[in-house]
Amino acid sequence: MSDVTAPEQTAPEEQTVPEEQTVPEQATTEQTRAAPSSSASPAAVSTIPAQEPAVADTLLREDQDGVCILTLNRPNAYNALSIEFMEALSAMLNSIAYDESVRVVMIRGQGRGFCAGHDLKQIMASPEEEFHSLTFQRCSELMQQIVNLPVPVIAHVTGIATAAGCQLVASCDLAVAADNSRFATPGVNIGLFCSTPMVALTRAVNPKHALEMLYLGDVIDAHRAAEMGLVNWVVPREELSAFAMHKARTIASKSRATLKLGKRAYHAQKDMALSDAYKHCSQVMVENLQLEDAREGISAFVEKRPPQWKHR
Repeated sequence: MSDVTAPEQTAPEEQTVPEEQTVPEQATTEQTRAAPSSSASPAAVSTIPAQEPAVADTLLREDQDGVCILTLNRPNAYNALSIEFMEALSAMLNSIAYDESVRVVMIRGQGRGFCAGHDLKQIMASPEEEFHSLTFQRCSELMQQIVNLPVPVIAHVTGIATAAGCQLVASCDLAVAADNSRFATPGVNIGLFCSTPMVALTRAVNPKHALEMLYLGDVIDAHRAAEMGLVNWVVPREELSAFAMHKARTIASKSRATLKLGKRAYHAQKDMALSDAYKHCSQVMVENLQLEDAREGISAFVEKRPPQWKHR
């Protein structure tokens, strides 16, 4: 899947997201995905749309060598997160969690923006408190799914990532951004403080940097985002896809079982007291040594050969 870009434009305020137009229907022909097995070709590629019929063409899936690429495909709405869109992405992530062939996930946006945040047109069209509560509940559950997914998640960012779109970047384990990317939590500018994006942001960057973004509501460029720690790498736009895939394939070359254990341990220990964190992670090391892949990896290192992972 090729990266879709456009000449750099000033990032729009979230409230000015253009009215969504019908996205061209995707081709109905799909490649059959190879069942996870030792005989499956490592270079096999498949494209699988989301299971929700109403949004089947707004969320795309492509699998390459253990890398699962999810593309947010509402370009005319800057990939805004409607409630149906969030539910489709959530369902896809749930299926990925049990897919042993996936070792890393990459989330990207089609068109000029990564994600402009919540679909404000939908929110304003449904003023009921119950609907608003459901919207933010779904979003919070989605972000936690990303954090709790058993494999690493990489944000592949080009264009704007604002409000809940910035939250999505902050929720991912790693992020690579094109040099035309822009980030903001601009809710304060329209009287709607970015309270839920704040949860992810404060766990990704220094508190002073988080408050700078939240209080000012200003747009920051990719290099400033990297300085803050919101993204890991900034690369020229034309190099983004190749660079991101290189990082993803490097992770995918590792043991899935080890990655799963390590990610879970990282999130478990980070808010513990120092002594509790060491106690917890010492036990994790013991559990890790019981994995078949740990024994294989250590043997391969001693014998100076590439490891042959069983992912267990």
